[in-house]
Amino acid sequence: MSTGAIQEPIFELDEVQKVYHMGEVSVPALRGASLAVMPGEFLVILGPSGSGKSTLLNIVGGLDAPTGGRVRFKNQDMTAFTEAQRTQYRRNNIGFVFQFYNLMPNLTALENVELSTEISKRPMDPLEALRLVHLEERKDHFPSQLSGGEQQRVAIARAVAKQPEILLCDEPTGALDISTGKVVLQALGAINERVGTTLIIITHNVSIGEMANRVVRMMDGHVRDIHVNESPKSADELDW
Repeated sequence: MSTGAIQEPIFELDEVQKVYHMGEVSVPALRGASLAVMPGEFLVILGPSGSGKSTLLNIVGGLDAPTGGRVRFKNQDMTAFTEAQRTQYRRNNIGFVFQFYNLMPNLTALENVELSTEISKRPMDPLEALRLVHLEERKDHFPSQLSGGEQQRVAIARAVAKQPEILLCDEPTGALDISTGKVVLQALGAINERVGTTLIIITHNVSIGEMANRVVRMMDGHVRDIHVNESPKSADELDW
């Protein structure tokens, strides 16, 4: 995991609130969450369903806007972003990996990766992205010809190919068995270490936190505590 020179946060949330309105009912998802994310770090966010971790990830990723508080990316105040500015922010700075792979079934692995490079200002060579996840030999296979773990690694390569500054992963191993999940985590850890991409994973799996530089625990819309791992483990060392 990258632990290079750390100076200013790449991303900051300061007392961020998010309230969803469903008719006359207001549902608070974040109740004043504060967090600073450092460039190049591997961060894991843990918490039960309803703790606010997915909402926090959506705000970091520019998929949603806060109701209150302040959000900053580098020297930009995102709180006042228009929808068009959030779209541009996502396109230029963020990569997403979700629990389900969302690959185009009629495109090969390489063609799926190429999709993301078409909207990037500084794309990586698509084949190089597949090499990072050890799938270059499967480049001409369609999703139906790939295992679940291979499809997830193609999804990671697709996200990384546009060279985002932050890679956001929402339960990336949630649909996988333990051995396949470890392979996916190895790929994510390698990208963080070799490329220096800031990596944020939200998960229910406490063991994954052992790989991170820091582990953030959320509860009831708040950041409850942050634990620093002095000696992060590799995916192979995890005891699930």
